[in-house]
Formats: sequence, structure tokens, C-alpha cells
Amino acid sequence: MSAARRRACVRHVTGKLDVSERFACRVLGQHRTVQRRTLRVADDEAALRESIIDLARQYGRYGYRRITALLRAEGWCCNHKRVERIWRAEGLKVPARQPRRGRLWLNDGSYVRLRPERPNHVWAYDFVEDRTRDGCKLRMLNVVDEYTRECLAIRVARRLGAADVIDVLSDLFILRGTLGHVRSDNGPEFAATAVKGWITGVGAKTAFIEPGSPWENGYVESFNGKLRDELLNAEVFNTLAEAKVLIEGWRRHYNTVRPHSSLHYRPPAPEVLLTPRVPSPAGRLPSRTGRPAAATPGRHDRWTARAGPAGGTDRLGLVRAGMGWVLSRR
Repeated sequence: MSAARRRACVRHVTGKLDVSERFACRVLGQHRTVQRRTLRVADDEAALRESIIDLARQYGRYGYRRITALLRAEGWCCNHKRVERIWRAEGLKVPARQPRRGRLWLNDGSYVRLRPERPNHVWAYDFVEDRTRDGCKLRMLNVVDEYTRECLAIRVARRLGAADVIDVLSDLFILRGTLGHVRSDNGPEFAATAVKGWITGVGAKTAFIEPGSPWENGYVESFNGKLRDELLNAEVFNTLAEAKVLIEGWRRHYNTVRPHSSLHYRPPAPEVLLTPRVPSPAGRLPSRTGRPAAATPGRHDRWTARAGPAGGTDRLGLVRAGMGWVLSRR
């Protein structure tokens, strides 16, 4: 029992039984210094309480730890224990603790799961289904980077097939370059010959999970659960266009604002403000020797120099190569 409850118990006994505070404290095991201690309330307690309630009202499925991360992003200097105390005092929802899941092992003791080691190393994709108000099916293709936890794309349509999977991957490959592996289940859209051949043609590899084992694709399955818990169960989509707008808005919020527990409660891809660098009169930054330094290629220039026409194929060439493989097989 907490000290506050013991104080209330002592006050109740002294008021009902008409006994002294000394006697009540001795019988109930409460020290008199604790009973007479004056609680100190911080000056910003009321403002912090209002902010917590506003965030809890806005993000109804968040717990106090994720609310603490949002408060720190707003500029509050508070730890999770203080937020938890106010959270429980206001009677807000306390999420149940999720059970820990063990690693995946085969019968011979070998390790199963392919661990992502860097961004664009392992992507995972899967389908999620929902319905609009009129009862028509709504299908979503979610693509997640397992290393950064960033949601790369959510394609929303009434029907999605192997051609749509290739279309989504081609757009992502043009923007982000080729990756190492693509993890998925054994669905007909992912196991199609056109999809596997296209992925192999651009230089990537497929990583299919065991049939009937969705826990092997845990990253995207966890993302699907968050999508359904925080958006799909809370919204009613009237039309397909409305669903596309709301789902894309939630995806941007997930990447830029929503704290992720496995990333120390930081968003996967936060928005940053880049200040422009003031160039020198010669157009180049001066070196330590006083001479203008050589121009440093930018991120896209480095990619072009590494994978341009002189060194092989560029990003668009990789996609064209994969599409050429698909067309040649028809």
C-alpha cells in the first residue's frame, strides 16, 4: 500500500473511531513523520496534467511511455515515472504487458531468421484487408524496412496482384536503390514467377518464410497490428479515396512523429530542418591550406559515380533489367 493510501486510512480511522492520530499510526504501522509530511507539488504540475490528458485524448491507443516521448518532443522535462503517476491518478488506460517472444530455431539447432544489418538490407511486405462502409473489400500492401522500422509504402486498392507488387517495388527501387533481401510469406502474389523473376533480375533476393509460420515475418506483422489497432479499428472509410488519404496520413505520422519502442522511443524517419550552407565566393568551401577545395559530389552524384554508366547500371537501369526479364518470359 502506498503512503498516500496509508495517510487516507489513518484519517478515516481517526474520524470514524474518534481516536488520536498517534494511536492510529501505531496500530496501522504508519510513521508519524510520513503521516504529517506535506506533499510538494511542482509548479508545472497542472500544465503537465493537461498536456497528458490532451495527448491521451488524441492518441487513445498510446501508453504512458509513448506519451512521455511525445511530451519530451514538445519540450517537457519529465521522466516516465512522473507521467505514469499522473496517468494512473487520472484513471487513464494502462496497456497490458506484451509477452516476450523467443528466437526461432530449427530442430537441428540452427538459427532461422535473417537479421537486418543496415538500411535497405531486408524489406518485408504483407497484405492487410479491411472494408469500406458499403461492405466492399479494401486491400493494402505494406512494405517495411526491418532495420529502420520505416514504413516505405502502403498501396491501397480494391484488388492487388503480382503486377501491383512489381509496381510498388519498382517505385521503391528507383527512390532507394536495390536492396539485399525481400521477406514475405508464400502467398500467390509474392510467390508468382513474375515477381520472383523480377526481384532476381534487379539483383535482390527473396526470403520466404516457412508455410504457416507468420511469426517468422514478425516486423511487418507487428506493423500490421499497429495499423489495425490505431487506424483501421478507429476509422470508418466511406470511399476508396478517403481510405487512401487517411492511410497515407497515418503512414507519415508513423514515420515522422510516432515514437517507436525498439528505437528508444524515437520515430523511424523524423522530419529534420536542413539549414543551407553558405558557399564561398568561388562556389567551393575553402580548405585548410586556403585554396578552394575540390567539389564534393552529393548523395546522388556518389550513386551515379558508383553505379552509373561507367561502373555498370544505374537505378533505373536495374528496374528496366528486371522488367526486361519479365517481358522475355511472357
